[in-house]
Amino acid sequence: MDVQKLEREIHLHMISANQLSHTKEFLLKNCRQLEITRFEYLFEDGSKDAVIRSLKEFQNDDGGFGHGIEPDFWLPSSSPMATWAAGQILKEIEADKEEPMVKSMVNYLINTFDHRVGKWASILEETNNYPHAPWWHWTEGVQDNWSFNPSIELAANLIHWSNPDSKTAEIGWKSIKHAVTYLMNQREMDKHEINNFQQFIKIIKLEQSKLEALLPYSFYQIAEHIMNLAFDCINKDKSSWGSGYEPLPLDFVQSPSDALYNRLDTLVEQNLDFYLSQMLDEGTWDISWEWGSYPQEFEVARTYWKGILAVDRLKQFRAFGYLEEA
Repeated sequence: MDVQKLEREIHLHMISANQLSHTKEFLLKNCRQLEITRFEYLFEDGSKDAVIRSLKEFQNDDGGFGHGIEPDFWLPSSSPMATWAAGQILKEIEADKEEPMVKSMVNYLINTFDHRVGKWASILEETNNYPHAPWWHWTEGVQDNWSFNPSIELAANLIHWSNPDSKTAEIGWKSIKHAVTYLMNQREMDKHEINNFQQFIKIIKLEQSKLEALLPYSFYQIAEHIMNLAFDCINKDKSSWGSGYEPLPLDFVQSPSDALYNRLDTLVEQNLDFYLSQMLDEGTWDISWEWGSYPQEFEVARTYWKGILAVDRLKQFRAFGYLEEA
């Protein structure tokens, strides 16, 4: 029997081509061009150039990104966090280091790196002047709460998009030395920061020998520690899923090739079925958080997030064979 056909029979539910069309319709009617072009790139053979044109709306002259690309804070000027969000999309479309947008973004990261602490600022004071979720509110000392989110991933991006042994790459390695030293002393960690470290280890795998030359840990030790932090962070009580904003298996496992999938395969399948049960008729998912302020702006952000979640989750469903092929 055809393997793909067998997989379809095993899954109790799958996302049909018709449901996918509902998602596209919702995006076209309600969401940003960025989510539309990402959807077209991932599921309709859309072009990288279209995604880059959409991203350009969020990039400033200094090379950084802002303008609410992360819909929970609407700061128009550049910030490292908004630039991190753009970097994830640039990696998704496999933009290379010669792409002008990437070059400009790299320059922004070089110019905003804090050499004293080996990281970038996670939240800027100016964020408070624009609509934002309460967790994005700047106060004195707030950086301590964010630690290396998103700095470790930004550092890995710098190395990924730089020439080896360049001054740009040196900044990335400097941050990584600080971040890994911190990491190896942690016994628990916020899910978002774990995600940053997961992306770091994927990106830096090609630089394994350089990593091990700089640090007193092997690549395997670092990767294993990140995986253990993720495993311990996950809410494994499926009866409580949906009751709040808790870390679920699919927050840490993107495809069957992820090492953590071997420890969580049953829970991942249950998480996929759980998300299927939550899918709205319009082909999207609602968010599980609120701002508690800026009610009009929050509803706009909520709609944008529905588009982002739809694209991200459909990408995961396809990776696990839950997306019906046309």
